[in-house]
Amino acid sequence: PEQAARMKKLQEQEKRQKVEFRKRMEQEVSQFIQATGEPRRRFQPMNKIERSILHDVAEVAGLTSFSFGDDEDSRYVMVFKKEFAPSDEELEAYRRGEEWDPARAEERRRLREMAAQQEEAELERGPTPPGPPNDYKDKYRHLIGSDAAKAAARTMEANKAYGCVPVANKRDTRSIEEAMNEIRAKKRLRQAEDE
Repeated sequence: PEQAARMKKLQEQEKRQKVEFRKRMEQEVSQFIQATGEPRRRFQPMNKIERSILHDVAEVAGLTSFSFGDDEDSRYVMVFKKEFAPSDEELEAYRRGEEWDPARAEERRRLREMAAQQEEAELERGPTPPGPPNDYKDKYRHLIGSDAAKAAARTMEANKAYGCVPVANKRDTRSIEEAMNEIRAKKRLRQAEDE
């Protein structure tokens, strides 16, 4: 009976703490709603139960909320006013653990747009007409001369050992069957020792 009473007392205490926590979160959220220059608010890292209470408070208040952070100790909640609901890009930044920078995102978007426009312009131009056939060696003649490549080809000879390991270099001279038999024997020995 004593243990049951203690359990009941603990449960009541936990319940009280949750109610107090919820009241505190409701106050913070209403302050956040009244703060005009604050489109989003990041809360301190908290445990799973506290996060779920905060998500619920935010939902009731008509706000959008998300949890970020990898491990349980550092997970935190961010609350957004509806008119400042985060874009997918913004959410991705938070998931990567980065600060969201609207200016940088805008720059990235502009670069992507420009790249898309360039690609479109290239497609409209159509394929480039084939140029006059030329000998690619002409392009490099000033670098290699005209007979350097032929001389190099003459001096090069195949490496006979390429791809093959000479028997002398092999450490293990057993055949596959011998190696497998040895492994099986060791296994049987181990099983016999275990029994």
